[in-house]
Amino acid sequence: MQEGSFIWGRLEKQYRTVDKWIDWVWVIVLLLAAVLLFTINLGELPLRDWDEGTVAQVAREIWRAPAGSMHWLYPTLGGEPYYNKPPLIHLLIAWAYSLGGVHEWTTRLPGAMLTAICVPLLYYIGREIFRQRWAAIYSSLIYLTMLPVVRHGRLAMLDGAAVCFFMVMILCLLRSRRNLRYCLGVGIGFGLICLTKGILGLLLGAIALVFLFWDTPRLLTSRYMWTGMLLGITPVTFWYGAQWIHYGFTFTKIGMMDQSVSRVWNSVEGHSGPVWYYLLEILKYTWPWLIFLPSGMRLCWENRNLSWAKLVLVWCLVYLVAISLMGTKLPWYVFPIYPGIALACGAKVAEIEKMPLLSSYPRSLVVSFAFLSIVATAGSIYYSLVSTAKSDLQLIFAAVATTMGLAAVLAQRGDGQFLKVLFWGSYVSLLLLMKSHYWVWELNEAYPVKPVAEMIHRANPTVTKIYTSFHYHRPSLDFYSDRTIVPASLTELQHSWLSDGQPYFLLDEPALKNLNLESVKLLDHALDWSLVTKKTK
Repeated sequence: MQEGSFIWGRLEKQYRTVDKWIDWVWVIVLLLAAVLLFTINLGELPLRDWDEGTVAQVAREIWRAPAGSMHWLYPTLGGEPYYNKPPLIHLLIAWAYSLGGVHEWTTRLPGAMLTAICVPLLYYIGREIFRQRWAAIYSSLIYLTMLPVVRHGRLAMLDGAAVCFFMVMILCLLRSRRNLRYCLGVGIGFGLICLTKGILGLLLGAIALVFLFWDTPRLLTSRYMWTGMLLGITPVTFWYGAQWIHYGFTFTKIGMMDQSVSRVWNSVEGHSGPVWYYLLEILKYTWPWLIFLPSGMRLCWENRNLSWAKLVLVWCLVYLVAISLMGTKLPWYVFPIYPGIALACGAKVAEIEKMPLLSSYPRSLVVSFAFLSIVATAGSIYYSLVSTAKSDLQLIFAAVATTMGLAAVLAQRGDGQFLKVLFWGSYVSLLLLMKSHYWVWELNEAYPVKPVAEMIHRANPTVTKIYTSFHYHRPSLDFYSDRTIVPASLTELQHSWLSDGQPYFLLDEPALKNLNLESVKLLDHALDWSLVTKKTK
């Protein structure tokens, strides 16, 4: 009897060793695939406006600050206090600047790497909640090949990092059910989220709290859990306390209310939308995995007594409802929901793979793949006719069309290989898109900033503030020109020209004609923009 127990123990130990070895192989493969996709061609395109330009400017001012200064604690933007977000990611980018210089690649690298790490993290989360390894693998591959995840994860933004820290928090939360030492990781993950995106940490923490209440309520009374949370909250409390001491009521009004909490009920800078705004974002950009989402969510509901289904339902529904009710609507606010969607779709794909041999898979799959193939084929033909300069787009759409067409044919034949074709084809298509010059398509919404910024550098005006006739603020132009470019109306420009001793204006051709300024000195010209000032006597 004892000999049998000994043999069984050795077999069980060998099985666990092999199991861990297989996990490590998958983690390495997923990480390498993610790093390639998230870093290829990372520095070839200029930074886009809004978050990228702002984040880069704040990071550069931290990097430029004298040694021993408190710039890392009290960051600035254009020399003015920066209240919007805690500077954790800005500090990482500043560190990248110190190692590799200031350019697009070093600006985007920290966020891209943290988002790439999310892929193996999701695999580990899947291994904690799913009985089968393939459900975890499929979930990770789906997340890896989601267009909005790859695109926004590569940008110099805070959302990919916040999702990474949230996944660390969820993974530690799941493992703390059998080892309370992981409660420390729960608190650290929560603290890192708060030091990245501030108030978002409260929403993501609430999601974890609801899941615990539904799935493992005993952990809510564990002193280990609350000790871990206390350790995580301590640096967050220190940072906010330092801001209140340094800036006083100004930080409370601007940093806490105007730029954070007020986004819940107000539309900041006109970024509003209907309640279904984020639902439309999911419907537009999660193809082809959107095909599996309705049935995946239905599978979750049918298994809502299981931990994995509870986690997915709480993750997706609570977060979607919360951001949908907010007054401010921005496309990247939906980013944290994508891992939950990937888990739901991964569970459904694993169930489809387990189906017995069929003459054909569900008709809805075949029709959906065929429809996507037709749309992509039309896109490829269109870009082949419009311009030979857009051959990259023609190739990308051709890759998508081939992938979806093969998947449709194999699904029609009942061949389970259609899943492998779908994953490989989606990955290659995204790789081609990221290798092209089209993955930051917002750059086409306004004039290119780099030629204009180079023109400003050549002229080298003595002031740090330049007024422009362009109708909105462009943080990327601030970053590249190393000046603050302030939009102004024609009336404001005329008043400034008369009242200022030596004003500097960045004007387009119509504005330069309509203003009819006297004693104009043209410093330089680029594209349709002119940098002018007054002639000196």
